[in-house]
Amino acid sequence: MGLRKDFLWGGATAANQCEGGYKEGGRGLANVDVVPAGKDRGAVITGKMKMFDFDEDHFYPALEAIDMYHRYKEDIALFGEMGFKTYRLSIAWTRIFPNGDEQEPNEAGLKFYEDLFKECHKYGIEPLVTITHFDCPMHLIKEYGGWRNRKMVGFYENLCNAIFTRYKGLVKYWLTFNEINMILHAPFMGAGLYFEEGENEEQVKFQSAHHELVASAIATRIAHEVDPENQVGCMLAAGNYYPYTCDPKDVFKAQEEDRENYFFIDVQSRGEYPAYALKKLEREGIEIQMEEGDKALLKENTVDFISFSYYASRVASADPAVNAKTEGNIFASVKNPYLEASEWGWQIDPLGLRITMNAMHDRYQKPLFIVENGLGAVDVPDEKGYVADDYRIAYMAAHIEAMKDAVNLDGVDLLGYTSWGCIDLVSAGTGEMKKRYGFIYVDRDDEGKGTLNRSKKKSFDWYKKVIASNGEDLSI
Repeated sequence: MGLRKDFLWGGATAANQCEGGYKEGGRGLANVDVVPAGKDRGAVITGKMKMFDFDEDHFYPALEAIDMYHRYKEDIALFGEMGFKTYRLSIAWTRIFPNGDEQEPNEAGLKFYEDLFKECHKYGIEPLVTITHFDCPMHLIKEYGGWRNRKMVGFYENLCNAIFTRYKGLVKYWLTFNEINMILHAPFMGAGLYFEEGENEEQVKFQSAHHELVASAIATRIAHEVDPENQVGCMLAAGNYYPYTCDPKDVFKAQEEDRENYFFIDVQSRGEYPAYALKKLEREGIEIQMEEGDKALLKENTVDFISFSYYASRVASADPAVNAKTEGNIFASVKNPYLEASEWGWQIDPLGLRITMNAMHDRYQKPLFIVENGLGAVDVPDEKGYVADDYRIAYMAAHIEAMKDAVNLDGVDLLGYTSWGCIDLVSAGTGEMKKRYGFIYVDRDDEGKGTLNRSKKKSFDWYKKVIASNGEDLSI
């Protein structure tokens, strides 16, 4: 009993939320750069408000973020001190191809990540690299319309060829697209999509999703060709839906909501569009334009493992009178009366993690990897920058316990666990710094002010102990 001896403990970040340095080393402009903090953020993320450049009325938190571009050695040293076995990070596409459609990659960008990966290995940390974590070159959005355009597949293929070749031997764990199902909920952030008035948004979303699924299959093929040791995973924003009541209509509604999320992973893991998805597209008059060879490509290049984020379970009702959005959560969900919630309205459900893990393992029969899990909270440091975040430790201990039960009691095959935001970073949903997840406090506020100094929270030493004991010691 217990987790595998080579269990990959670590933490996770995304370039657009921590890296900064948006003009450094020849980097180009990306969609994530022009998503502002404040009241207009939601409209831009969902493609309802067109924002292709900066204006003086908005603050753009991704431009500097926590400046990991200049401080990654300091940060990776802290990860090493905690005992990380892996560090999940993402590549900023525009560091490698500033416009996205160049023939040759940017050497400065390639070198930056090469140095970063070597720094990880210095501490025995295996990089787990997300190829696209919401970022898309702005040139590709302006010139081609983002992922709605089939040409994006070729540009993504060029990116994959460049990075798989350059980082052979440095990186063996890859994720193709972060939370690929987010394209349905945050299309500008997820795929560089924006919509003109009167446009059939669902048609655009699902056609774009097909392009990403084809690109993911191509990435998987190239990764295996370049280095048979490479392991490629897909990634979804997970969290099973519970029926609001035992009314069969609510039960079926929950199943429909789960299928909407699993659709992408069904294709990436099984290699074909599931029957329920084809019927849904047919009913809604959505026609997916496929090229010859797409079906074979998807079938022959399925992923090696399934990775996912888990923050909360969700609830579905077929009754419009009870349907409402959980405050602060991008996924529509009825509030669960049996659960407490975080300061941002995310409902806390450790057992839901075990339920979700079992559902996915039963469905796919492939190894799982938890690549995001954590508690966003307002941390108040003392004069030395120390945060006594017992609430975060309690949240994580309960979820890790549920994760262990899924492995030990249910037989789920689990590769590893990387907590989200192992160092404080900019929130993707809100653009805030005050919504903190990290074991490491970063002195920066929502307006971009602060020293950017790093300091260890109480959870830092706790997680170090968890890793050292391979998850056996969860005590505070």
